[in-house]
Amino acid sequence: MLNRYPLWKYLLILLVVLVGLIYSLPNLFPEDPAVQISSDGGDFSLDERRLDRLESSLADADIDIQSVERDANSVLIRLNNPDDQIQARDMISESLGDGYVVALNLAQSTPAWLESLAASPMTLGLDLRGGVHFLLEVDMEAAVKQRLEVNASAMRETLRDERIRYRNTEVVDRSIHMDFMNAEDRDQARQLISRDFPNLEYANLERDRGAGLSMTLTDAAVKEIQDYAINQNLTTLRNRVNELGVAEPLVQRQGPARIVVELPGVQDTAAAKRIVGATANLEFRLEARPDTPESETESYAFRNQEGRTANLMRDVIITGDSVSNANRSFDQNGRPQVNINLDGTGGTLMNRATRTNIGRNMAVLFIEHKTRERTVLEDGKETVVRTPYTERSIISLATIQSALGNSFRITGLDSPTEAADLALLLRSGSLAAPIYFAQERTIGPSLGAKNIERGIFSVIVGGLLVVAFMLIRYKAFGVIANLALAVNLVLLVAAMSLLGATLTLPGIAGIVLTLGMAVDANVLIFERIREELRTGLSAQQAIHAGYERAVTSIVDANITTLLVALILFSIGTGPVKGFAVTLSLGILTSMFTGIMVSRALVNLSIGGKPVKKLWI
Repeated sequence: MLNRYPLWKYLLILLVVLVGLIYSLPNLFPEDPAVQISSDGGDFSLDERRLDRLESSLADADIDIQSVERDANSVLIRLNNPDDQIQARDMISESLGDGYVVALNLAQSTPAWLESLAASPMTLGLDLRGGVHFLLEVDMEAAVKQRLEVNASAMRETLRDERIRYRNTEVVDRSIHMDFMNAEDRDQARQLISRDFPNLEYANLERDRGAGLSMTLTDAAVKEIQDYAINQNLTTLRNRVNELGVAEPLVQRQGPARIVVELPGVQDTAAAKRIVGATANLEFRLEARPDTPESETESYAFRNQEGRTANLMRDVIITGDSVSNANRSFDQNGRPQVNINLDGTGGTLMNRATRTNIGRNMAVLFIEHKTRERTVLEDGKETVVRTPYTERSIISLATIQSALGNSFRITGLDSPTEAADLALLLRSGSLAAPIYFAQERTIGPSLGAKNIERGIFSVIVGGLLVVAFMLIRYKAFGVIANLALAVNLVLLVAAMSLLGATLTLPGIAGIVLTLGMAVDANVLIFERIREELRTGLSAQQAIHAGYERAVTSIVDANITTLLVALILFSIGTGPVKGFAVTLSLGILTSMFTGIMVSRALVNLSIGGKPVKKLWI
């Protein structure tokens, strides 16, 4: 019998539609405006009495609180009115004072029964949900200097192994200067070093006493170092952002020395800056012996012990770059520590250094690059001048009891939060060069809400125009096409929610385009049915021929568009990818609804029945 599906096809379509309804439902429950209270670096502590006073003061200011939720690291205060968010944040910040971060937030309100089915709303992009936008600048000169200092350390080790005497080493601009006792030692050192460092230009220096050697990086080597620095920083920042658990962040290069970081949904800018902008790294060095020449030692203060210092060797055993994994834990006395695993090269270097220095102290040097900002007047305009500086302090000084390998631990940390942050920074990788915040912008949830309203309005207008056209053009069959269109929208939203795709303003444009394209399949089918009717076929035969013969054209047209969407996704960034995602998913769902769902509706309504005239 024509125009009849087997039972399993109806059941399959019904199952797909039911799953789509369930997983699209969370999007009907809007996020609640909220204020989040967290710690500004230390352990979080906010007693119940103080929290009760905060609630009372908010109530006195006519700020309607929906609920208060507390966990180990923060307090979330849900509000009923988004217009109260800023006032509530300011009041709480003033009441709590320093030591706390009070940030705007949006809290999910998905019912528990939907959450038990792993159903959650679509992730919203920065332009819809709000969040933070950072423009970071990479210090290229510091990248070159750091590479030269590493090279200088390797050179000193090589010269000591070959018993070639040198007096001091200095890094100046893009060069390394070394002094020797005589020209013979210098020439021997030059021949040895040039074999390991061919990317340097060598020149002899005249000295009043002894002889000098200058080693300067070539322009090609400098460019290579700078490219490596920004690419390594991109990788490290992506790892850090992933550790933060931000959905669909944007981390991309902008120009020769800048990186853009966008974190949708993050309103706690202090926490984001602490992790994203931290340029902390570690160096493991031996403590200097009393008879070590001053030119080979450096003195550093302890991080949290005022007045205490130690002399360390200038040579570095390993840096944080050799860390393959790091996790926070606690020692037998309940004090925080960081367990570290090294890669193969780092483990070998650590073992080589410690097995010959048992009984000697080894220090963990914490290095952090920061900037001081001051405002100056230039040509009558205020300009922010940033002065970079580096803080180095010892966080641990322990005696080597036995040869160390790939695993050991760092103690002497102040708090579990400090240990967790240090472990995260080491685990995600160190920065190849310091970065500074050139621009910081926070997009509030209220602006995102306006964009969502406008986006929904555009979808409604586009949908209504399509619905009106189909009803006017195809009458009863237009109703079937519109029902299939509604199913298509439900399935598209459900697919984006299930896949965790991020919805942005360009993504909404993709949905509007999908609504227009979704009826293309039905237009092709219905026009083919009209043609078959004009050739004299019966109603049932025309319907069967229309669906069967239009499938090839439908698949061909949609696959072509799908390939374009995939290309856009592969080569595009940010907004272009958001558009490509919704367009791709929309093509797949529209093919399903246009071919299978609409035919199922036709089969159920008139399939197999004697029909003399079709309202099409």
